[in-house]
Amino acid sequence: MKKLWFIILLLAPALFAQSTFKFLNLDTSPRAAAVAGSFVSNNDDPNVVFYNPAGINFLNNSPISFSFLKHLMDINSASLVYSKKFENLGRFSAAVKYINYGEFTKADASGTKYGNFGAGDVAFILGYGNSLDENFYYGANVKFIYSGIENYSSTALGVDLGLHYEIPDSRWNFGFSILNLGGQLTSYINTKEELPLDMRFGFSKQLENLPFRFFWSFNKLNEKQDNFFDRFKQVTFGGEFKLGSSFRLRFGYDVEKRKELRIGSTAGLAGVSLGIGFNVSSYVVDYAFSSLGFIGSIHRFGISTNL
Repeated sequence: MKKLWFIILLLAPALFAQSTFKFLNLDTSPRAAAVAGSFVSNNDDPNVVFYNPAGINFLNNSPISFSFLKHLMDINSASLVYSKKFENLGRFSAAVKYINYGEFTKADASGTKYGNFGAGDVAFILGYGNSLDENFYYGANVKFIYSGIENYSSTALGVDLGLHYEIPDSRWNFGFSILNLGGQLTSYINTKEELPLDMRFGFSKQLENLPFRFFWSFNKLNEKQDNFFDRFKQVTFGGEFKLGSSFRLRFGYDVEKRKELRIGSTAGLAGVSLGIGFNVSSYVVDYAFSSLGFIGSIHRFGISTNL
């Protein structure tokens, strides 16, 4: 564990930054979204590469997963991830995350319209993971990010770093990750911005006498706060019930979203997420519902299999 604290202290000075390319922190996987994005300690889903690249070390065979997100209005997002282990080298993952913001009307300052234009962002990700010690694993992603609005564009290069520690006997898993280290290569006109840096720590536990696994994640630990302990207020948690061999029920809760989406004294179901997963032959189909309170709701769909 000394190695873990050394790495954290080594990287700490780089963890305080503003952000752009917000889509990088958007949950596209329905399973991850159903537990409110508390996936930093996950160890059995290829989509963990978006939360903690060290988690890919536990994957079996060569899983592939596609996810689609129907956002508000005509905003849509999708992701695709594939992972494969190479003997004597370690496990690799390749992924892409994309978001399209729909069409906008092009007009000049006087209101004269010139047609329509689109906007979208995409990230290409290559991940690698291997063992650091017994039950202790590391992982890293390199990502190239492109953002386009009409004829303008911005590019960036980012890195994710992750650690995962497992206690097999008691089925505890602990994850730590730093997401979106890096910066822009080219910017929109002359505006330089930084990536949405996010430091996370979380844990999960499979109960011994109940088919239930809970997830907990502390997010955005890098953000400056007046009080040190306020860093731990941005919490997400969730759980997954396994009903038989082919059906799962999930739920999640996002404390930050609940607070941000509150209108007056009420927030409706803001911050609450629900989901299901079931097997169809050799495929796993997932669905998740996430509430944004009075603003609306988000629906996600996914399908996964092993090649």
